[in-house]
Amino acid sequence: MTDKIALLKQRAQENIEALADQLWDIALEIHTHPELGLQEKRAAKALTDALVQAGFSVSPGTKELETSFVGRIQGSQSKPVVALLCEYDALPELGHACGHNLIGTASVGAGMALAPLMSELPGTLLVVGAPGEETYAGKAQLVDAGVFDGVDAAMMFHPSAVTQVGSSSYALDALEFVFTGRAAHAASSPEKGINALDGAIFLFNGINALREHLPDDVRIHGIISEGGVAPNVVPERAAARCYFRSARRRILDEILVKVKRIAQGAAMMSGTEVTWHNFDPSNDN
Repeated sequence: MTDKIALLKQRAQENIEALADQLWDIALEIHTHPELGLQEKRAAKALTDALVQAGFSVSPGTKELETSFVGRIQGSQSKPVVALLCEYDALPELGHACGHNLIGTASVGAGMALAPLMSELPGTLLVVGAPGEETYAGKAQLVDAGVFDGVDAAMMFHPSAVTQVGSSSYALDALEFVFTGRAAHAASSPEKGINALDGAIFLFNGINALREHLPDDVRIHGIISEGGVAPNVVPERAAARCYFRSARRRILDEILVKVKRIAQGAAMMSGTEVTWHNFDPSNDN
């Protein structure tokens, strides 16, 4: 059995070497034409065309995620089911700074290399396309939709500065805080205005005061995405978008309670109203 496994590994490696030029073309095609999350039509087509060419049956992942997909090929038995995961979306303005063009291509390449060997292998091989991984938590949405029901193992690789077998991921919540005030002319009648931007600034000041009392594995980072329309108009609306991360979901939940109290305090200090909502889906660690 050991000799057979070694031979299958060698044949898979030879298949990958034979596919090298095609895989580089796919990776460079996706890199040259970066697409934002949930808009990756060109990338999804490049990846699924290659899977179909290799003998996979390909179907949509979910109706809600138009650029998701599932490629499937069965071996001598239906179990175990192993999924290779693809990512292929880009960052706004930066393009493929995280190498998602490589992630998608690598999983498709592994699937293509294994396809000719599946008749000699027990189990079913899936290649799952997860869109919107930079900003929308595509895999979490696919889990909720049941795409991974019955999957025994799932794996992928991610570019990094080090080589290691596995890594952990942080729990994440993405919240947008919206402060509402009242507009007024900042020079002629400032007393009539309620400055929503002040609320957003107080929010950041409060979060910065909280940092002194956070565990080492907590990360908080954000931007003011709206802060007014003109310097001589008191801003009636301001918005801040923040990512909150922790290696432990329980700790993150506790921190979010404190952050929401900070937001309420910022609204009280500025005389504004504040609401908040998720602008991206949450992830557990």
